[in-house]
Amino acid sequence: PASSAVAMAKSYIKDQRRVLPCAAYLNGEYNVKGLYVGVPVIIGNKGVEKIIELKLNSSEKKQFNKSINAVKNLTKLADKLLKKNR
Repeated sequence: PASSAVAMAKSYIKDQRRVLPCAAYLNGEYNVKGLYVGVPVIIGNKGVEKIIELKLNSSEKKQFNKSINAVKNLTKLADKLLKKNR
């Protein structure tokens, strides 16, 4: 994780516009809206400058959707815990 953070920071600071995996907020990309999901992005001096949409085969789509559902479930659980502790 530390080396990934360094690579992201370096790409941002030096405006390298590198393609790196990152949890990015999706707004319709990959048919997902309103979630942070790990996807390939271009990071430059403006932060996440572009989300790269890979063409996924049916098996990859199935695995990706499984991951999306896990993120949704974790988000719901976190919301529940936050409301309970208020």
